[in-house]
Amino acid sequence: QVQLLESGGGSVRSGGSLTLSCTTSTDSFIWYRMAWFRQAPGKEREAVAGIDNTEMTTYGDFVQGRFTISRDNAKKTMVLQMDSLKPEDTAIYYCAARHIGVGIRPSAAPTLRLSEYNYWGQGTQVTVTS
Repeated sequence: QVQLLESGGGSVRSGGSLTLSCTTSTDSFIWYRMAWFRQAPGKEREAVAGIDNTEMTTYGDFVQGRFTISRDNAKKTMVLQMDSLKPEDTAIYYCAARHIGVGIRPSAAPTLRLSEYNYWGQGTQVTVTS
């Protein structure tokens, strides 16, 4: 069982920045596809960004260059740098993981289908005020 712990959420004014971190309990972190999802009140959970061990990344359409996902395999940590935040970015942000297989290095950018991720953190609240 992989445990994921998010940190770094908080409240920020529109146009500001926040950095979210996700630390994991697994020593096999390198063989996991990692992603961030978010869920706003009354809305469905949506994909924010994903990253594989190849450092290939995928972003949700709404990101439009404002967010950067990264990972540090030695520290078993994933980071989401969020800049130019908007009030509509207000949501609970969740870290998610999926084991892709030992020795596997995907040749394509990671997919962001909700159903393919089977490990989830508890979430961290991000609030952006106007």
